[in-house]
Amino acid sequence: MDIEKIAKAIEIDAGETLPGIRESLQEMVDGKSVDVHTPEQIMLRATRKKLGLSQLNFAQLIHTPVGTLRDWEQGRYDPPGSVMCLIKIADKRPEVIKEVLL
Repeated sequence: MDIEKIAKAIEIDAGETLPGIRESLQEMVDGKSVDVHTPEQIMLRATRKKLGLSQLNFAQLIHTPVGTLRDWEQGRYDPPGSVMCLIKIADKRPEVIKEVLL
């Protein structure tokens, strides 16, 4: 299995680089993966970490209960489109989020 080829195809389909996708694919091949990570989960967690915020602080920033944020990050529920729009802005332009919300 060519992990790099598969990862590139997934990223082309998603229209963006997906942090952790290659590692997840390798875990799958190795039989270590039992969790499914969606692009939304990966982006949400990576963006929160890029901003240097804990789950609690990030949840407060976006006016969302921390339990809801955990559910999104753990894949129990998908975040709504409006949240993903905000996450994409925060990922591409973290200075805007910091300027407006912090």
